[in-house]
Amino acid sequence: MTRKKSGFLTFCFSLVPGAGEMYMGFMKQGVSIMSVFWLLIFLAAFFNMGPVLFILPILWCYSFFNVHNLRGMSDEEFYAIEDDYLFHLDRVLPADRRSRKQNNLLAAGLIFVGVVILWKNFMDYLQWLFPSEIYWAIVDQVPQLAIAFLLIWGGLSLIRGKKRELEDQYMEQEER
Repeated sequence: MTRKKSGFLTFCFSLVPGAGEMYMGFMKQGVSIMSVFWLLIFLAAFFNMGPVLFILPILWCYSFFNVHNLRGMSDEEFYAIEDDYLFHLDRVLPADRRSRKQNNLLAAGLIFVGVVILWKNFMDYLQWLFPSEIYWAIVDQVPQLAIAFLLIWGGLSLIRGKKRELEDQYMEQEER
């Protein structure tokens, strides 16, 4: 990693999420941020869900200020930072120790992607069966409703899991 970078170029690259980190030598961080940024844009366009894009300004600000914080660090602090990915999927889903729940989540994700692909292709063939208004309502609304239900289900699952974890901790303290 080269420490001395042009202030003007640092500013220019910091305007693109992830590019500033890569310019500063933090390739893994930069690729992670840039991937999330463009993936969100793709998903919002693919599923016709504009409200997902509200995350983009947050991600942009994080990247912008992260680059300027990195540039403002002393040499010791700068060189002490390890370049690492933002998300550690190998820690979340280690291949050798996946639990049944993690396998089920991975399977559900794969099934969901397959259903989305089938839906997109299948709806092209059904266009001639339905009147235009009904066809477009089905094409636009059903995927959004499915994703909304999945998000609600996922949120409720997280809440239930956290509640069980807190109850287990409480029971362990009671036993002591």
